[in-house]
This record gives sequence, C-alpha cells and structure tokens, in this order.
Amino acid sequence: MERKVGTTSRGIRCPIFREGDNLAQMVVDSVMDAAESEGFKLADRDVIAITESVVARVQGNYASVDAIAEDVKNKLGGETIGVIFPILSRNRFAICLRGIAKGAKKVVLMLSYPSDEVGNELVSLDKLDEAGVNPFSDVLDEKKYRELFGVNKHPFTCVDYVEYYGNLIRESGAEAEIIFANDPRVILNYTKNVLTCDIHTRARTKRLLKAAGVERLCGLDDILNESVNGSGCNEKFGLLGSNKSTEDTVKLFPRECGDLVLDIQKRILDKTGKHVEVMVYGDGAFKDPVGKIWELADPSVSVAHTQGLEGTPNELKLKYLADNDFADLSGDALKKAIEERIREKDGDLSGQMASQGTTPRRLTDLIGSLCDLTSGSGDKGTPVILIQGYFDNYTN
Repeated sequence: MERKVGTTSRGIRCPIFREGDNLAQMVVDSVMDAAESEGFKLADRDVIAITESVVARVQGNYASVDAIAEDVKNKLGGETIGVIFPILSRNRFAICLRGIAKGAKKVVLMLSYPSDEVGNELVSLDKLDEAGVNPFSDVLDEKKYRELFGVNKHPFTCVDYVEYYGNLIRESGAEAEIIFANDPRVILNYTKNVLTCDIHTRARTKRLLKAAGVERLCGLDDILNESVNGSGCNEKFGLLGSNKSTEDTVKLFPRECGDLVLDIQKRILDKTGKHVEVMVYGDGAFKDPVGKIWELADPSVSVAHTQGLEGTPNELKLKYLADNDFADLSGDALKKAIEERIREKDGDLSGQMASQGTTPRRLTDLIGSLCDLTSGSGDKGTPVILIQGYFDNYTN
C-alpha cells in the first residue's frame, strides 16, 4: 500500500537527567522504549535530537554569579565598564548582568532600540516616528527616553526592562547609567572598557570598537571561556547560550559534544542495524509574528551533529512543476510525471526555477527549529526528539 504519511516529529519522554548520567545510553533506551510502546520502528536516516539543556546538565556545566564577577573584573578592570547590546531576558541575561555588575564599580548599560537583537521591543517603531527619533543616529539617555516614551512593558512578560536592569545593577553594588544607541562606538564616550553582549552580530561590533580605540574589550563569548575557581565554562561560546539555573547560578551552553552524537549513532546501529543521524540542538531559528521575537538567543541552532546533517535541502517545488512543466496533465499522469522528474533531479538544484521557493536554509537549522517547536521549553518532558521521514520525497 502506498505510504500516506511523510515527515513525523515525536517528542520522546525521558527520565530527569542529572549530572554524571550516562546520557548516550539513556537517550537510546528512551527512544527504544518509545518505539516499543508506540509500535513504530527506526529507519535509516531517522534523526534523533537532544536539547542542549540536558547535555549541559549532565556535563555539570554551571557557573555562579561570583565566578562571572571575578572573570569580568580580571578582564575589564573592575572600574567603569560599558555593557552594550544585551537581549531583554530575565532567563538569558539577568543573572549574567548580576555577575557583571558585581565585577565593576559602575555599569553604563547601552541598549539597542527600538528592540534588542532578537526582537524584544523597548519602544514601537510607530512611537519613534511620532517622536521624530532616528534610531540610527540619535543617542538617548534614560531621562530623555522616559520623556519621549514613558513606561514600556514587554507584551508577554509585563516587565519594564529599563527599570528592571537598572535596579538589578544597583542591587548588585554598582552604579548604573542607561543609554540608548545603535552604534557600538557611542559607548566609548563613556568608557574605554567594553563588554559587548550581542550574539549573532558580535564579530562586527568588536571590529568597530577595536578600530575606534577601545582599550579593554570582551564579548560574552570571552567571559567564562575557561574555568574560574573550578566553575563550568565554554571554550568557544563563554556565557553565550547560558540561561538561569538558580538565583545565583547559570547553566552554560554545553561543551564539546561531538563524541556524544557519534556514540548515540553507533549504539542505535548496534542495536537496530539502522544508520540514524544525531544532533544536539539549541534554540530554533524562527520568528513570532505577533511579538516580533526571534527565538534564536543561542549562538547556534546545532551544537553538534553527525555528518549526514550537513548541507541544505535539494528539493523541487511540486506546485511549480504542476503549474508550469506539467500544466496539461492531471491525475495519475501528473503524479507519474512529477515522480519521474524527482527521480531525475540534479544533485544541486541551486538557481533552477523548479526549486524556487524551497527553504534556503541549512538542514541543521531547519531540523533544529522543528525539534525546538516539538519539545517546547516547559513541562512537556520530551527533551529528545525523533524525526522520521524528513529526507523522504514524493516518490518514497
């Protein structure tokens, strides 16, 4: 009988993972238990994906506010530091900011506006237009910001982040000054010691600041990129990708986990004879059309993955074929013609009209986004995702 189902994405319920657990074995056991319980079988090129959170937890990759403070003080001097372009997030940045403030006497916090890097708004574009403010050139202090725009609370969290971050800095023992600007070089009018907190634009920000004469410069990826007094760390990303664990600790992005995905792949092959692909995923890369928030607060969607997940989709657009190449066909004749074209397609369809409109993204970003949407971030209890049929097409 012809298959009637294409891609499926299943959240796999797992035990609560703890530091030191045998993660590879627990993931494999959870997937196999789910297969037996739900009556499905694994196949070649299925994808098993594990959220980065449980990998970091099993690695014990945590750090305290005090460890952050010590590293910031050692690298930026402990006096007045500029903290620029953070995202507006209690989970992602607030605990980091506490540590940063404890490592300085004064923090000049420079916020990008009208929104942060991932789309959290401080003020709407409409309000900027009404006030005649140009965010590309105008620099605002906190007083001017309040005069023009008043109190602006986040639509989902109901937090006034200007007030929240200012109070957090002061409660941590540092003086706070808040400004609003989008040119990173503006901060050099206040201090030559700068911590840039942007994620995906950090290389450009550092380049501009270096050319403008910054004296001490770090990114979040340079803080806790090595252990401080036995703390966790991430050699590649530092504090990027971290989030709140407790009121005084952060969970860092997982450290090197290439061996983990290969181990899981081998265990599944040994157990089932099937060659699956495996990845560790972070935030998915998608945007909320209402809140205008990009989900991509991690530095990478894929922390690690097996070789078969390299590359981009190589797909034909079925509706293009149906409306153009085979517009005169219908029914079985249309179906057979499209199947034949798919079987004959080139190994690289880049630039061809028949592939126009297919998603031009890396496989890891597409699959990681599907995983993140499937697992959720709350109480579903499914930190492992099994995707089947992703690499199938209309002919399978």
